[in-house]
Amino acid sequence: MTVSPIDSDVYGGLFTTPAMRDALSDRARFQRMLDVEAALARAQARLGLIPAAAATEIAARADIARFDLDLVRQGTELAGYPIVPLVELLAQSCAGDAGRYVHWGATTQDVVDTALVLQIGDALELLAADLDGVAAALSALAERFRDAPMAGRTHLQHALPITFGFKCALWLSPVRRHLERLAGLREDIRVVQFGGAVGTLASLGTDGIRVAQALAEELGLRVPAIAWHVDRAPLADLACFLGLLTGTLGKIATDIALMMQTEVGEVGEPYQKGRGGSSTMPQKRNPIACELILAAAKNLRQLVPVMLDAMVADHERATGPWHAEWVALPQMLALGAGTLHHARATLEGLEVDPERMRRNLELTHGTILAEAVMMALAPFTGRQEAHHLIADACREAIESGTHLREALAANQDVTTHLAPERLRELLDPENYTGLAGALVDRVLAGSQLEE
Repeated sequence: MTVSPIDSDVYGGLFTTPAMRDALSDRARFQRMLDVEAALARAQARLGLIPAAAATEIAARADIARFDLDLVRQGTELAGYPIVPLVELLAQSCAGDAGRYVHWGATTQDVVDTALVLQIGDALELLAADLDGVAAALSALAERFRDAPMAGRTHLQHALPITFGFKCALWLSPVRRHLERLAGLREDIRVVQFGGAVGTLASLGTDGIRVAQALAEELGLRVPAIAWHVDRAPLADLACFLGLLTGTLGKIATDIALMMQTEVGEVGEPYQKGRGGSSTMPQKRNPIACELILAAAKNLRQLVPVMLDAMVADHERATGPWHAEWVALPQMLALGAGTLHHARATLEGLEVDPERMRRNLELTHGTILAEAVMMALAPFTGRQEAHHLIADACREAIESGTHLREALAANQDVTTHLAPERLRELLDPENYTGLAGALVDRVLAGSQLEE
Protein backbone atom coordinates (compact mmCIF):
# COMPACT_ATOMS: atom_id res chain seq x y z
CA MET A 1 0.00 0.00 0.00
CA THR A 2 1.31 3.47 -0.91
CA VAL A 3 0.84 6.48 1.32
CA SER A 4 -0.20 8.73 -1.57
CA PRO A 5 -2.35 7.68 -4.55
CA ILE A 6 -0.02 9.79 -6.68
CA ASP A 7 2.76 7.24 -6.13
CA SER A 8 0.50 4.23 -6.59
CA ASP A 9 0.90 2.07 -9.69
CA VAL A 10 -2.88 1.61 -9.65
CA TYR A 11 -4.24 5.01 -8.62
CA GLY A 12 -1.43 7.21 -9.92
CA GLY A 13 -2.90 7.64 -13.40
CA LEU A 14 -6.11 9.01 -11.90
CA PHE A 15 -4.44 11.95 -10.16
CA THR A 16 -1.39 12.85 -12.23
CA THR A 17 0.37 12.02 -15.49
CA PRO A 18 3.29 9.68 -16.26
CA ALA A 19 5.29 12.62 -17.61
CA MET A 20 4.86 14.60 -14.41
CA ARG A 21 5.68 11.58 -12.26
CA ASP A 22 8.91 11.22 -14.24
CA ALA A 23 9.70 14.93 -13.86
CA LEU A 24 9.19 14.72 -10.09
CA SER A 25 10.84 11.34 -9.55
CA ASP A 26 13.82 10.75 -7.27
CA ARG A 27 16.04 10.10 -10.27
CA ALA A 28 14.98 13.37 -11.91
CA ARG A 29 15.43 15.28 -8.64
CA PHE A 30 18.90 13.95 -7.93
CA GLN A 31 19.97 14.27 -11.55
CA ARG A 32 19.10 17.95 -11.37
CA MET A 33 21.24 18.24 -8.24
CA LEU A 34 24.11 16.61 -10.08
CA ASP A 35 23.51 18.96 -13.01
CA VAL A 36 23.99 21.87 -10.61
CA GLU A 37 27.21 20.37 -9.20
CA ALA A 38 28.54 19.84 -12.72
CA ALA A 39 27.58 23.36 -13.79
CA LEU A 40 29.22 24.80 -10.67
CA ALA A 41 32.46 22.99 -11.45
CA ARG A 42 32.41 24.19 -15.08
CA ALA A 43 31.70 27.76 -13.98
CA GLN A 44 34.53 27.76 -11.45
CA ALA A 45 36.94 26.23 -13.94
CA ARG A 46 35.99 28.94 -16.45
CA LEU A 47 36.91 31.53 -13.83
CA GLY A 48 40.19 29.77 -13.03
CA LEU A 49 39.15 28.84 -9.49
CA ILE A 50 39.48 25.08 -9.93
CA PRO A 51 41.45 23.03 -12.49
CA ALA A 52 39.70 22.57 -15.85
CA ALA A 53 40.50 18.85 -15.76
CA ALA A 54 38.73 18.53 -12.41
CA ALA A 55 35.60 20.21 -13.81
CA THR A 56 35.63 17.88 -16.80
CA GLU A 57 35.91 14.85 -14.56
CA ILE A 58 33.15 16.05 -12.20
CA ALA A 59 30.79 16.73 -15.10
CA ALA A 60 31.51 13.32 -16.62
CA ARG A 61 30.65 11.56 -13.34
CA ALA A 62 27.52 13.62 -12.60
CA ASP A 63 25.09 10.97 -13.81
CA ILE A 64 22.56 9.55 -11.39
CA ALA A 65 22.63 6.22 -13.20
CA ARG A 66 26.13 5.72 -11.76
CA PHE A 67 24.95 5.88 -8.16
CA ASP A 68 23.04 3.63 -5.82
CA LEU A 69 19.96 5.54 -4.67
CA ASP A 70 19.75 3.29 -1.63
CA LEU A 71 23.06 4.75 -0.44
CA VAL A 72 21.67 8.24 -1.05
CA ARG A 73 18.61 7.29 1.01
CA GLN A 74 20.69 5.99 3.89
CA GLY A 75 22.84 9.11 3.93
CA THR A 76 19.83 11.39 3.69
CA GLU A 77 18.15 9.74 6.66
CA LEU A 78 21.35 10.25 8.65
CA ALA A 79 22.19 13.82 7.62
CA GLY A 80 18.68 15.11 7.06
CA TYR A 81 19.61 16.34 3.58
CA PRO A 82 20.38 14.48 0.35
CA ILE A 83 23.31 16.65 -0.70
CA VAL A 84 25.72 15.30 1.91
CA PRO A 85 25.64 11.67 0.65
CA LEU A 86 25.25 12.72 -2.98
CA VAL A 87 28.33 14.94 -2.88
CA GLU A 88 30.33 12.22 -1.12
CA LEU A 89 29.37 9.66 -3.76
CA LEU A 90 30.16 12.08 -6.59
CA ALA A 91 33.52 12.99 -5.09
CA GLN A 92 34.43 9.34 -4.52
CA SER A 93 33.59 8.47 -8.11
CA CYS A 94 35.96 11.05 -9.56
CA ALA A 95 39.43 10.00 -10.70
CA GLY A 96 42.56 11.60 -9.28
CA ASP A 97 42.09 14.60 -7.06
CA ALA A 98 39.09 16.00 -8.97
CA GLY A 99 36.78 14.92 -6.16
CA ARG A 100 38.22 17.51 -3.81
CA TYR A 101 36.68 20.29 -5.96
CA VAL A 102 33.11 18.98 -5.85
CA HIS A 103 30.64 21.41 -4.22
CA TRP A 104 33.34 24.08 -4.00
CA GLY A 105 32.08 27.04 -1.95
CA ALA A 106 28.44 25.94 -2.07
CA THR A 107 26.00 25.02 0.67
CA THR A 108 23.33 22.32 0.68
CA GLN A 109 20.44 24.69 0.05
CA ASP A 110 22.23 26.28 -2.90
CA VAL A 111 22.20 22.99 -4.74
CA VAL A 112 18.78 21.78 -3.59
CA ASP A 113 17.05 25.06 -4.43
CA THR A 114 18.74 25.51 -7.79
CA ALA A 115 17.94 21.91 -8.68
CA LEU A 116 14.35 22.58 -7.60
CA VAL A 117 14.20 25.59 -9.92
CA LEU A 118 15.31 23.40 -12.82
CA GLN A 119 12.84 20.68 -11.86
CA ILE A 120 10.00 23.20 -11.57
CA GLY A 121 10.93 24.46 -15.01
CA ASP A 122 10.48 20.95 -16.39
CA ALA A 123 7.16 20.60 -14.55
CA LEU A 124 5.81 23.97 -15.71
CA GLU A 125 6.63 23.10 -19.30
CA LEU A 126 4.32 20.10 -18.97
CA LEU A 127 1.60 22.19 -17.32
CA ALA A 128 1.88 24.88 -20.00
CA ALA A 129 1.36 22.36 -22.80
CA ASP A 130 -1.87 21.05 -21.27
CA LEU A 131 -3.08 24.52 -20.30
CA ASP A 132 -2.58 25.58 -23.92
CA GLY A 133 -4.65 22.55 -24.90
CA VAL A 134 -7.44 23.50 -22.50
CA ALA A 135 -7.52 27.05 -23.87
CA ALA A 136 -7.58 25.81 -27.47
CA ALA A 137 -10.41 23.37 -26.75
CA LEU A 138 -12.47 26.05 -25.00
CA SER A 139 -11.87 28.49 -27.85
CA ALA A 140 -13.12 25.93 -30.35
CA LEU A 141 -16.23 25.21 -28.27
CA ALA A 142 -16.99 28.91 -27.75
CA GLU A 143 -16.72 29.61 -31.46
CA ARG A 144 -18.68 26.53 -32.55
CA PHE A 145 -21.57 27.09 -30.12
CA ARG A 146 -21.47 30.89 -30.09
CA ASP A 147 -25.17 31.17 -30.87
CA ALA A 148 -26.53 27.88 -29.48
CA PRO A 149 -29.19 28.89 -26.90
CA MET A 150 -29.43 27.21 -23.54
CA ALA A 151 -30.73 28.00 -20.08
CA GLY A 152 -28.58 30.21 -17.95
CA ARG A 153 -28.87 29.13 -14.33
CA THR A 154 -28.56 31.04 -11.07
CA HIS A 155 -28.96 29.35 -7.68
CA LEU A 156 -29.35 26.09 -9.69
CA GLN A 157 -32.59 27.44 -11.23
CA HIS A 158 -33.39 28.52 -14.77
CA ALA A 159 -32.71 32.25 -14.96
CA LEU A 160 -32.37 33.68 -18.50
CA PRO A 161 -31.28 32.28 -21.85
CA ILE A 162 -27.58 32.33 -22.66
CA THR A 163 -25.65 30.41 -25.31
CA PHE A 164 -23.36 27.48 -24.76
CA GLY A 165 -20.63 29.46 -26.48
CA PHE A 166 -21.09 32.16 -23.84
CA LYS A 167 -20.67 29.57 -21.07
CA CYS A 168 -17.50 28.29 -22.73
CA ALA A 169 -16.21 31.86 -23.02
CA LEU A 170 -16.86 32.30 -19.29
CA TRP A 171 -14.68 29.24 -18.73
CA LEU A 172 -12.06 30.44 -21.21
CA SER A 173 -11.52 33.95 -19.86
CA PRO A 174 -9.85 32.91 -16.56
CA VAL A 175 -7.92 30.18 -18.37
CA ARG A 176 -6.43 32.87 -20.60
CA ARG A 177 -5.42 34.84 -17.51
CA HIS A 178 -3.81 31.72 -16.06
CA LEU A 179 -1.76 31.37 -19.24
CA GLU A 180 -0.47 34.91 -18.72
CA ARG A 181 0.28 34.20 -15.06
CA LEU A 182 2.08 30.99 -15.95
CA ALA A 183 4.28 32.75 -18.48
CA GLY A 184 5.30 35.23 -15.79
CA LEU A 185 5.88 32.50 -13.22
CA ARG A 186 8.08 30.52 -15.57
CA GLU A 187 10.32 33.55 -15.88
CA ASP A 188 10.19 34.57 -12.22
CA ILE A 189 11.18 31.12 -11.00
CA ARG A 190 14.30 30.95 -13.22
CA VAL A 191 16.65 32.29 -10.54
CA VAL A 192 19.83 30.60 -9.37
CA GLN A 193 20.40 29.99 -5.66
CA PHE A 194 24.01 30.52 -4.64
CA GLY A 195 24.98 32.22 -1.41
CA GLY A 196 27.00 29.82 0.71
CA ALA A 197 26.28 29.01 4.33
CA VAL A 198 24.38 32.18 5.31
CA GLY A 199 24.05 33.86 1.93
CA THR A 200 27.14 36.09 2.13
CA LEU A 201 29.34 34.01 -0.24
CA ALA A 202 32.13 34.27 2.35
CA SER A 203 33.74 30.97 1.34
CA LEU A 204 34.65 32.34 -2.09
CA GLY A 205 35.93 35.72 -0.98
CA THR A 206 35.59 38.38 -3.66
CA ASP A 207 34.81 35.78 -6.35
CA GLY A 208 31.37 34.86 -5.00
CA ILE A 209 29.24 37.03 -7.28
CA ARG A 210 31.31 36.07 -10.33
CA VAL A 211 30.73 32.39 -9.52
CA ALA A 212 26.98 32.95 -9.06
CA GLN A 213 26.82 34.72 -12.43
CA ALA A 214 28.83 32.02 -14.18
CA LEU A 215 26.74 29.27 -12.59
CA ALA A 216 23.55 30.99 -13.72
CA GLU A 217 24.92 31.25 -17.25
CA GLU A 218 25.73 27.56 -17.29
CA LEU A 219 22.16 26.70 -16.27
CA GLY A 220 20.30 29.37 -18.23
CA LEU A 221 19.06 31.07 -15.07
CA ARG A 222 19.02 34.64 -13.76
CA VAL A 223 21.06 35.97 -10.84
CA PRO A 224 19.25 37.49 -7.82
CA ALA A 225 20.49 40.58 -6.06
CA ILE A 226 20.89 38.49 -2.90
CA ALA A 227 20.45 34.84 -1.92
CA TRP A 228 16.83 33.73 -1.46
CA HIS A 229 17.44 30.97 1.10
CA VAL A 230 14.72 32.44 3.33
CA ASP A 231 12.77 34.40 0.71
CA ARG A 232 10.23 31.81 -0.39
CA ALA A 233 7.74 34.20 -1.97
CA PRO A 234 8.31 32.92 -5.54
CA LEU A 235 7.49 29.37 -4.49
CA ALA A 236 4.46 30.54 -2.52
CA ASP A 237 3.40 32.46 -5.63
CA LEU A 238 3.63 29.24 -7.63
CA ALA A 239 1.53 27.45 -5.02
CA CYS A 240 -1.14 30.14 -5.13
CA PHE A 241 -1.17 29.95 -8.92
CA LEU A 242 -1.76 26.21 -8.77
CA GLY A 243 -4.60 26.79 -6.31
CA LEU A 244 -6.20 29.38 -8.60
CA LEU A 245 -5.73 27.23 -11.68
CA THR A 246 -7.32 24.14 -10.18
CA GLY A 247 -10.11 26.29 -8.76
CA THR A 248 -10.94 27.38 -12.30
CA LEU A 249 -10.75 23.81 -13.59
CA GLY A 250 -12.91 22.67 -10.68
CA LYS A 251 -15.57 25.22 -11.63
CA ILE A 252 -15.59 23.89 -15.21
CA ALA A 253 -15.80 20.31 -13.95
CA THR A 254 -18.69 21.23 -11.64
CA ASP A 255 -20.66 22.78 -14.51
CA ILE A 256 -20.04 19.81 -16.79
CA ALA A 257 -21.02 17.30 -14.10
CA LEU A 258 -24.26 19.20 -13.43
CA MET A 259 -25.01 19.39 -17.15
CA MET A 260 -24.46 15.63 -17.40
CA GLN A 261 -27.23 14.86 -14.91
CA THR A 262 -29.88 12.57 -16.35
CA GLU A 263 -32.56 15.24 -16.03
CA VAL A 264 -30.37 17.77 -17.88
CA GLY A 265 -28.32 15.78 -20.38
CA GLU A 266 -26.86 18.75 -22.23
CA VAL A 267 -23.25 17.58 -22.43
CA GLY A 268 -21.31 14.39 -21.85
CA GLU A 269 -17.71 13.45 -21.20
CA PRO A 270 -16.04 11.78 -24.20
CA TYR A 271 -17.35 8.26 -24.62
CA GLN A 272 -15.01 5.37 -24.00
CA LYS A 273 -16.25 1.86 -23.39
CA GLY A 274 -16.27 1.17 -19.66
CA ARG A 275 -15.36 4.75 -18.78
CA GLY A 276 -17.33 5.98 -15.76
CA GLY A 277 -19.28 2.73 -15.57
CA SER A 278 -20.94 1.21 -12.54
CA SER A 279 -20.24 -2.24 -11.09
CA THR A 280 -23.97 -2.89 -10.74
CA MET A 281 -25.89 -0.45 -12.98
CA PRO A 282 -25.13 -1.08 -16.66
CA GLN A 283 -26.80 2.15 -17.78
CA LYS A 284 -24.54 4.44 -15.76
CA ARG A 285 -22.15 6.87 -17.38
CA ASN A 286 -20.65 8.78 -14.50
CA PRO A 287 -18.73 12.09 -14.89
CA ILE A 288 -15.55 10.39 -13.77
CA ALA A 289 -13.07 12.92 -15.18
CA CYS A 290 -14.97 15.75 -13.50
CA GLU A 291 -14.93 13.84 -10.22
CA LEU A 292 -11.17 13.33 -10.45
CA ILE A 293 -10.59 17.01 -11.28
CA LEU A 294 -12.64 18.04 -8.25
CA ALA A 295 -10.93 15.57 -5.93
CA ALA A 296 -7.44 16.61 -7.04
CA ALA A 297 -8.31 20.31 -6.88
CA LYS A 298 -9.69 20.01 -3.35
CA ASN A 299 -6.54 18.28 -2.14
CA LEU A 300 -4.22 20.68 -3.92
CA ARG A 301 -5.89 23.76 -2.44
CA GLN A 302 -5.36 22.42 1.09
CA LEU A 303 -1.61 22.49 0.43
CA VAL A 304 -1.50 26.18 -0.51
CA PRO A 305 -1.44 27.26 3.18
CA VAL A 306 1.54 24.98 3.78
CA MET A 307 3.55 26.88 1.18
CA LEU A 308 2.40 30.20 2.61
CA ASP A 309 3.42 29.06 6.10
CA ALA A 310 6.83 28.03 4.74
CA MET A 311 7.52 31.70 3.99
CA VAL A 312 7.85 32.32 7.72
CA ALA A 313 11.47 31.27 8.01
CA ASP A 314 13.75 31.89 10.96
CA HIS A 315 16.95 33.91 10.58
CA GLU A 316 19.22 33.05 7.60
CA ARG A 317 18.31 29.35 7.24
CA ALA A 318 14.96 27.93 8.30
CA THR A 319 14.42 25.10 10.80
CA GLY A 320 11.48 23.22 9.32
CA PRO A 321 9.63 25.48 6.88
CA TRP A 322 12.02 24.55 4.07
CA HIS A 323 11.39 20.85 4.67
CA ALA A 324 7.64 21.45 4.56
CA GLU A 325 8.02 22.54 0.94
CA TRP A 326 9.52 19.14 0.10
CA VAL A 327 6.23 17.51 1.09
CA ALA A 328 3.77 20.01 -0.36
CA LEU A 329 5.15 21.30 -3.65
CA PRO A 330 5.69 17.99 -5.51
CA GLN A 331 2.16 16.93 -4.63
CA MET A 332 0.79 20.23 -5.88
CA LEU A 333 2.59 19.96 -9.21
CA ALA A 334 1.49 16.35 -9.61
CA LEU A 335 -2.15 17.11 -8.81
CA GLY A 336 -2.06 20.17 -11.05
CA ALA A 337 -0.91 17.99 -13.92
CA GLY A 338 -3.73 15.53 -13.25
CA THR A 339 -6.44 18.18 -13.26
CA LEU A 340 -5.14 19.72 -16.47
CA HIS A 341 -4.85 16.34 -18.18
CA HIS A 342 -8.45 15.39 -17.38
CA ALA A 343 -9.76 18.85 -18.21
CA ARG A 344 -8.03 18.89 -21.58
CA ALA A 345 -9.19 15.41 -22.56
CA THR A 346 -12.75 16.19 -21.45
CA LEU A 347 -13.00 19.50 -23.29
CA GLU A 348 -11.33 18.25 -26.46
CA GLY A 349 -13.85 15.41 -26.72
CA LEU A 350 -16.86 17.01 -25.02
CA GLU A 351 -20.18 15.76 -26.40
CA VAL A 352 -22.61 18.66 -26.75
CA ASP A 353 -26.37 18.30 -27.40
CA PRO A 354 -27.77 21.65 -28.62
CA GLU A 355 -31.21 20.12 -29.19
CA ARG A 356 -31.43 19.00 -25.57
CA MET A 357 -30.37 22.49 -24.51
CA ARG A 358 -33.18 23.94 -26.59
CA ARG A 359 -35.75 21.51 -25.16
CA ASN A 360 -34.62 22.32 -21.62
CA LEU A 361 -35.34 25.98 -22.28
CA GLU A 362 -39.01 25.02 -22.57
CA LEU A 363 -39.16 23.16 -19.26
CA THR A 364 -40.49 26.25 -17.51
CA HIS A 365 -43.19 26.87 -20.16
CA GLY A 366 -41.75 30.13 -21.35
CA THR A 367 -41.29 31.70 -17.93
CA ILE A 368 -37.52 31.86 -18.52
CA LEU A 369 -38.39 34.80 -20.82
CA ALA A 370 -40.39 36.64 -18.16
CA GLU A 371 -37.80 39.41 -17.91
CA ALA A 372 -37.94 40.00 -21.66
CA VAL A 373 -41.71 40.52 -21.52
CA MET A 374 -41.48 42.66 -18.40
CA MET A 375 -38.91 45.00 -19.95
CA ALA A 376 -41.02 45.31 -23.10
CA LEU A 377 -44.12 46.13 -21.05
CA ALA A 378 -42.40 48.49 -18.59
CA PRO A 379 -42.34 51.59 -20.87
CA PHE A 380 -46.13 51.46 -20.94
CA THR A 381 -46.95 50.55 -17.32
CA GLY A 382 -43.82 51.36 -15.36
CA ARG A 383 -41.34 48.75 -14.23
CA GLN A 384 -42.93 47.82 -10.92
CA GLU A 385 -46.41 47.34 -12.39
CA ALA A 386 -44.95 45.35 -15.28
CA HIS A 387 -43.12 43.14 -12.77
CA HIS A 388 -46.36 42.45 -10.86
CA LEU A 389 -48.32 41.68 -14.04
CA ILE A 390 -45.73 39.28 -15.44
CA ALA A 391 -45.19 37.62 -12.04
CA ASP A 392 -48.90 36.93 -11.79
CA ALA A 393 -48.91 35.50 -15.32
CA CYS A 394 -45.94 33.26 -14.48
CA ARG A 395 -47.69 31.86 -11.39
CA GLU A 396 -50.80 31.19 -13.44
CA ALA A 397 -48.81 29.40 -16.15
CA ILE A 398 -46.94 27.28 -13.61
CA GLU A 399 -50.04 26.36 -11.62
CA SER A 400 -52.10 25.51 -14.69
CA GLY A 401 -49.28 23.82 -16.59
CA THR A 402 -49.85 26.10 -19.59
CA HIS A 403 -47.35 28.16 -21.54
CA LEU A 404 -46.66 31.72 -20.41
CA ARG A 405 -47.81 32.86 -23.83
CA GLU A 406 -51.35 31.69 -23.07
CA ALA A 407 -51.43 33.35 -19.66
CA LEU A 408 -50.21 36.61 -21.16
CA ALA A 409 -52.67 36.45 -24.06
CA ALA A 410 -55.53 36.23 -21.55
CA ASN A 411 -54.40 39.33 -19.68
CA GLN A 412 -55.84 42.51 -21.19
CA ASP A 413 -53.39 44.70 -19.26
CA VAL A 414 -50.65 42.99 -21.26
CA THR A 415 -52.29 42.57 -24.67
CA THR A 416 -53.31 46.23 -24.72
CA HIS A 417 -49.64 47.08 -25.17
CA LEU A 418 -48.09 43.90 -26.58
CA ALA A 419 -49.62 42.30 -29.67
CA PRO A 420 -49.58 38.50 -30.17
CA GLU A 421 -46.81 38.82 -32.76
CA ARG A 422 -44.71 40.83 -30.32
CA LEU A 423 -45.28 38.26 -27.56
CA ARG A 424 -44.15 35.42 -29.85
CA GLU A 425 -41.01 37.39 -30.61
CA LEU A 426 -40.36 38.09 -26.94
CA LEU A 427 -40.87 34.45 -25.97
CA ASP A 428 -38.29 33.11 -28.43
CA PRO A 429 -35.10 32.32 -26.40
CA GLU A 430 -32.86 33.11 -29.36
CA ASN A 431 -34.07 36.71 -29.22
CA TYR A 432 -33.04 37.22 -25.58
CA THR A 433 -29.43 36.14 -25.19
CA GLY A 434 -28.32 39.73 -24.84
CA LEU A 435 -24.80 40.42 -26.02
CA ALA A 436 -23.73 36.81 -25.56
CA GLY A 437 -22.38 36.50 -29.09
CA ALA A 438 -20.49 39.78 -28.95
CA LEU A 439 -19.02 38.89 -25.56
CA VAL A 440 -17.87 35.53 -26.93
CA ASP A 441 -16.17 37.39 -29.76
CA ARG A 442 -14.43 39.70 -27.29
CA VAL A 443 -13.02 36.78 -25.34
CA LEU A 444 -11.94 34.94 -28.50
CA ALA A 445 -10.25 38.12 -29.68
CA GLY A 446 -8.23 38.18 -26.48
CA SER A 447 -9.93 41.12 -24.78
CA GLN A 448 -9.64 40.91 -21.00
CA LEU A 449 -10.07 44.39 -19.52
CA GLU A 450 -11.09 47.71 -20.94
CA GLU A 451 -8.32 50.31 -20.78
